[in-house]
Amino acid sequence: MGEIVNLKQFRKAKERKEAERKAEANRAAFGRTKAEREATKAERERDAQRLDGHKLEGPEPAGHE
Repeated sequence: MGEIVNLKQFRKAKERKEAERKAEANRAAFGRTKAEREATKAERERDAQRLDGHKLEGPEPAGHE
């Protein structure tokens, strides 16, 4: 004969496992903190400004294609 199982406890445990699986997927997709996102944004802006600062302005010389 099989083991006696409380179905309510079994269902709750199953729901917890499913919720944990979903949470793990969300952490993988959205797991960066606000500080990390802002740091990356600031780094990109700094790099863009640095690149813009090195651009040459004015007309291109004739004969150089």
